[in-house]
Amino acid sequence: MKFILREFESYLQLEKGLSENTIKSYLKDLQQYTSHLSKYYDVDNPEKIEKRHIENFLQTLHRRKLSPKTIARKISAIKSLHHFLFVEKILDSDISSDFQTPKIPKNLPTVLSVEEVVKILEISEAKSPLGYRNKALLELIYGSGLRVSELLDIRMSDVHLSERYVVVQGKGGKERIVPISDMAITALRKYMTDARPKLIKKPLPLPYLFINNEGGRLSRQGFYKVLQGLANDAGIEVNVSPHTLRHSFATHLLENGIDLRSLQTLLGHEDISTTQIYTHISKTRARQVYDETHPRAKEAKVNE
Repeated sequence: MKFILREFESYLQLEKGLSENTIKSYLKDLQQYTSHLSKYYDVDNPEKIEKRHIENFLQTLHRRKLSPKTIARKISAIKSLHHFLFVEKILDSDISSDFQTPKIPKNLPTVLSVEEVVKILEISEAKSPLGYRNKALLELIYGSGLRVSELLDIRMSDVHLSERYVVVQGKGGKERIVPISDMAITALRKYMTDARPKLIKKPLPLPYLFINNEGGRLSRQGFYKVLQGLANDAGIEVNVSPHTLRHSFATHLLENGIDLRSLQTLLGHEDISTTQIYTHISKTRARQVYDETHPRAKEAKVNE
């Protein structure tokens, strides 16, 4: 099975183009799955796996009271493995095809108002090397709707201020060109010219655009701490993550009339159904604004 999993890993990378994090999650789930087969059924050959073995493994997951989202991911990993075994003709059939993933409740992501985003951006305007870096970070991630991994993977050579775009590496290593706002261009130019050279402490400068106060590459955890601190200073009561700014970017664009296909391109979504969640957010926000501002809505609440 170890050889099979190595082959499967290559298949996910080269054929499916999945992200590194997704592949790691799948392999971790499948290690658990194959260990279960070996421990309870002495199965270490794919040809010996039966439907009842998969059913028993899933029952153990439910007994452990894992979340539907976790169970769904594990089922997806198992189904992907068995589909691979079938298409590669290692097995004559896909015994996992009848298994269904549980329905996952769709919780709408947190979205900030424009005013709340502006508060965070204004708080970040400290006149220091780290202040200029933070301003550039926030203007770019909100102004272009980047994923945090895309933001922190940007290299100096990916930034094209005169042409008003950056090149980012999306999910599965897929490259795309993303436009950047005037505010982001101003913040980036200030950071790259006046602040970044002062933060560099190593003889050979890092290729990455955003660096930390020790001269190394800025990490996800480092950016999250910066954002949390600025949000707290701005008096934002909800939990703010890098994804919150991406969600806010998408929602604000929809509220101002962007079409769904254009938004899909900007966000780097392969499937437009992923982008459609933001239409639900906009409808929810529209309802909230209506209830809070329309005089007849207010009257109806009073009379309830």
